[in-house]
Amino acid sequence: MSAPRSAYVHIPFCHRRCFYCDFAVVPLGDKARGESAPGSATIQAYLEQLRAEIALSPEGPPLATVYIGGGTPSLLTPKQIGVVLEALRDRFGVQSGAEVTLEMDPASFDQSDLDALLSHGVNRVSLGGQSFDDAVLERLGRRHRRTDLIQCCQWLDQALQAGSLRSWSLDLIRNLPNQNLEGWRDQLEQGLMVAAPHLSIYDLAVEVGTVFAWRQARGELSLPDDDLAVELMALTSDRLSRAGFCRYEISNYALPGHASRHNRVYWSGSGWWGFGMGATSAPWGERLARPRTRESYANWLETQLVGLDPSLRAESAKSLPLDDRLLVGLRRREGVDLRQQAEACGWTDAVCDRYLPLLTARWRSACERGWLIHEQGRWRLTDPEGMALSNQVLVEVVSWWDELPDHVAVRSSP
Repeated sequence: MSAPRSAYVHIPFCHRRCFYCDFAVVPLGDKARGESAPGSATIQAYLEQLRAEIALSPEGPPLATVYIGGGTPSLLTPKQIGVVLEALRDRFGVQSGAEVTLEMDPASFDQSDLDALLSHGVNRVSLGGQSFDDAVLERLGRRHRRTDLIQCCQWLDQALQAGSLRSWSLDLIRNLPNQNLEGWRDQLEQGLMVAAPHLSIYDLAVEVGTVFAWRQARGELSLPDDDLAVELMALTSDRLSRAGFCRYEISNYALPGHASRHNRVYWSGSGWWGFGMGATSAPWGERLARPRTRESYANWLETQLVGLDPSLRAESAKSLPLDDRLLVGLRRREGVDLRQQAEACGWTDAVCDRYLPLLTARWRSACERGWLIHEQGRWRLTDPEGMALSNQVLVEVVSWWDELPDHVAVRSSP
């Protein structure tokens, strides 16, 4: 397995936790931002921890993609983001032409902040818009409003046209309470109107422990039923396709040349570094999730000073497990070549011949219903039907994997 050339850095801080969010975040209050603002000492201490973790990593080739996510990374000052990027440059280097993405919240930056971030090396922005509807934004617990979002989109478009920004993406949430086809069509049209070259469309998931879960338990959430959810996805696929967007992954649509290179690393089975509270890494084929609270992350970091986790060492290199490869690969537009992926995990012809047909048999119903197709050696979900019902295909992968003999399921190659 080749050395990783991508890194994800988690910035857990945000002003407040949105009502649907179960991420590893640390809310600091609406006034938190700046080197002397509330929470500044907490941020500074965390940046020191990040730099220490990055410095502990084995050296590797220069990074081709960097993704700084959260939380709300744009709550940090441009100078602080520069510190994070400098730590990565010092340890690995960042190759010329690398994609460097920063997640940004419309309520946390202005045009001068954007210009400063670009000067520090950020060249792609993922903007967490979620909705153009003020009432919806309030019900989601978001701080920004429609005018803030449109203004930020204008700044990003101007930077893109000027050549100082390589690309940018807009996040929107679908399947929200009381959402209907007409309302979602309006959201898509506004997303197209602001000229975002990449759109990430996420379906609302009600996670345990969130405000939305509490409201759902009280019967206060009126969510779209399965039939409407399929219609909403079909509308999305049709409208964005007509606008020139390619659906290159279940949740992601891009104009030519604007697909996220970093995200494709995850879906291709390549390795990546991960840094920070709650971050997951898989540089050499084994996933490692860091603790999700500040105290536990700090304690974990202390253990790494004594002895680096084996998953972070090149001598532990092995391929990603076949089930992981299939679960992420089927999210992509091009799908997967089952036999090719199995052979990459060390499966012999005899093992492939015995066990792969057991999976394809499980997919027979999905094929008959038009959710999954097999052509030119690859299996892929249809768009929009198969992608809308992807979980019913992916669950068969999990069931098949669980029933394999242990000596087959763990088979892999360096």
